[in-house]
Amino acid sequence: MKTDQVINYIVGWLKDYCENAGSRGYVVGISGGIDSAVTSTLCAKTGKSVIVLNLPILQDPGQLTLAQDHISWLTKNFTNVTADRIDLTGAFQVFVQALPEESREDLALANSRSRLRMAALYAMATHHKLLVAGTGNKVEDFGVGFFTKYGDGGVDVSPVADLLKTEVYDIAGHLGIIQEIMDAPPTDGLWADSRTDESQIGASYPELEWAMSVDDADLDESSLTPRQLEVLKIYRRFNSANRHKMDPIPVCEIPDELR
Repeated sequence: MKTDQVINYIVGWLKDYCENAGSRGYVVGISGGIDSAVTSTLCAKTGKSVIVLNLPILQDPGQLTLAQDHISWLTKNFTNVTADRIDLTGAFQVFVQALPEESREDLALANSRSRLRMAALYAMATHHKLLVAGTGNKVEDFGVGFFTKYGDGGVDVSPVADLLKTEVYDIAGHLGIIQEIMDAPPTDGLWADSRTDESQIGASYPELEWAMSVDDADLDESSLTPRQLEVLKIYRRFNSANRHKMDPIPVCEIPDELR
């Protein structure tokens, strides 16, 4: 990958999209992970107004530290970037208490955290006439669907969604993203135990990227190792189960003869 040229291309694309939309700039949620660090830095390089938000909900202290360290680095290096912290813990706890007890299921509550953050991002974006920049990469958004529908998947633009996770890391190195974020295991930050993406999916991002590249039409499974077969099975399971996130919303089209 021609990394410097890709960086310039994305920055130019973000700048053009912003101007064509009549927007002042972008708002980005900062998790402490590599994707939000890269996305926010690319947005900052447009020279447009950028607001970065730390949106903790019962957050792991380590994730909070990484998020704040990146925000500090970003605001130090880009005068067009401002930052805010909105602690959503109280709002989340009120929401949980309002739910029937039987619906307070772990996965549903984890996704609710992401949706609450989306609402906060759009509240800020609307007030400041900004666009919400998504942080999902190609593996998450179009491979295994590892994102929350109408949560972190609810955005205006997706600057890094055509980049594999390893390519995001490559760009991060060129942008000078702090080493602690480069070294941190990827996590969605939606669970009390801070479980990693790999522990939830069962495969690493490089393994998933390999699975995405496999051409099923020409595949000879007998030539694969047991681990490769397992990874392929994991990838296919997630890709199939999460198609409802990755495909357009189905529309019930009324036949002309019924109108």
